[in-house]
Amino acid sequence: MILLAITQGLGFDPRTWRAVLASGVDAFLIREQALSARALLDAARWCQDTAPEVELWLGGRLEVALAAGCGLHAPEAYPQVDPGLVPLSRPLHDEGQWLARSAVDQLLVAPVFATPGKAAPWGLQRLHHFLDGLPVSGPRLLALGGVAPDTAPGLRHPRLAGIAAIRPFWGGDPAGAVAQFRGRWADRPDDGTPLLS
Repeated sequence: MILLAITQGLGFDPRTWRAVLASGVDAFLIREQALSARALLDAARWCQDTAPEVELWLGGRLEVALAAGCGLHAPEAYPQVDPGLVPLSRPLHDEGQWLARSAVDQLLVAPVFATPGKAAPWGLQRLHHFLDGLPVSGPRLLALGGVAPDTAPGLRHPRLAGIAAIRPFWGGDPAGAVAQFRGRWADRPDDGTPLLS
């Protein structure tokens, strides 16, 4: 199970970022639109020095991702990025986007559950129906949007690599959230059948 922690958009706070980076997450997405390019690059390099084992992604700033040597998460309206330039992540908000985005490295399927200020959620049945129809190879898929440890078992599917989240990792006990996600994800055997509970 891959756990991707996304920053809150509240600026660079070394104390809280260090706790999340050390919590056992596999990947970390810096999504801080208010920071300048210089501040983002400094934050990215700090993350790489602090937790070199954690895969790093940067939201919406190709030039900074290139300078830092990390992955780029290109949001919905982001211009086309040439293949192979950087590891590339994109959102996937509906099934119709799959064909155009299936050549990237990572897709964040969102929102899976109801999320304030976001579009109507996919829901488990629609998500599993979509995942059932995908080829076994292709981009890494992570579920995003309203995901919490208690919903993790229902998300399990052979084609879904894990989850991406904000709130669970920034609530004061990121290591506890990681343990809960991993424990709940392992609660059910992965027999390949959809889990719609």
